Amino acid sequence: MSEHLLESHENGVCTLTMNRPEARNAMSGSMMAGLNEAIPRVAADPSVRAVVLTGAGGAFCSGGDVKGFAADTSDSESGSSRNEPVSLEQRVQGLRTGMELSRLLHEMPKPTLAIIPGPAAGAGLSLALACDLRFALDTAKITTAFSKIGASGDYGGSYFLPQLVGAAKARELYFTAEVITGQQAFDMGLVSKVASADTFAEEAHAYAQYLGSLPTVAIGYMKKNLNAAESSSLSDVFDLEAMHMMRCFMTDDHKEAAQSFVKKLPPSFKGR
Repeated sequence: MSEHLLESHENGVCTLTMNRPEARNAMSGSMMAGLNEAIPRVAADPSVRAVVLTGAGGAFCSGGDVKGFAADTSDSESGSSRNEPVSLEQRVQGLRTGMELSRLLHEMPKPTLAIIPGPAAGAGLSLALACDLRFALDTAKITTAFSKIGASGDYGGSYFLPQLVGAAKARELYFTAEVITGQQAFDMGLVSKVASADTFAEEAHAYAQYLGSLPTVAIGYMKKNLNAAESSSLSDVFDLEAMHMMRCFMTDDHKEAAQSFVKKLPPSFKGR
């Protein structure tokens, strides 16, 4: 694991912590390589029942390394550099490959939670939006940021944000790069939960543990249904729901829930 990405496990919850606090966890090559390795692995690990993405040092992620952009020696017209020339196609493919992280967070068959203890900007915000749920400090500063550096946006933010806040508000947040607080983000539906500084760590941890206690197989099928509903017909969604519902009825978790209901006890799910 990269020093720019920390990994920990507790009660079925895997926490991936972006770890460049001196740079507000701006994306580095080492960090992205770590995420590219870790996310598919934990997505496929049956012992992992929920995935948390967060940042160290009181920040979530400030996005791309703008200082690195400023130091880029590329010639803006020819696309060449003082070193080996890199074509537009190569640059596009490199970015496109990295952006698969957002798809994996969005589609993996277990809940994903972004815990936002501080600034979330640019591609960092996009990664948070790719997660199923977001838990933010009420004073955290959140912004799309892209227009301030003359960029259009990446890592799926333009796909996820309109679904959360509506098309018009998403355009406003992208065009103006307005900085909003975690509380404002909660009020507009961009984040799922907020807490004040005195209870944030405790409440975020408890929420992550709660997500890890859910019936994992059923949650995975819920995600498939909901993701398909974004672009499928009602009939197609009916077909998926019927298949997935019958599959869930075959799980140990469903049997445990049914028995617990009869006994009037809370179910203890095992994720299978």
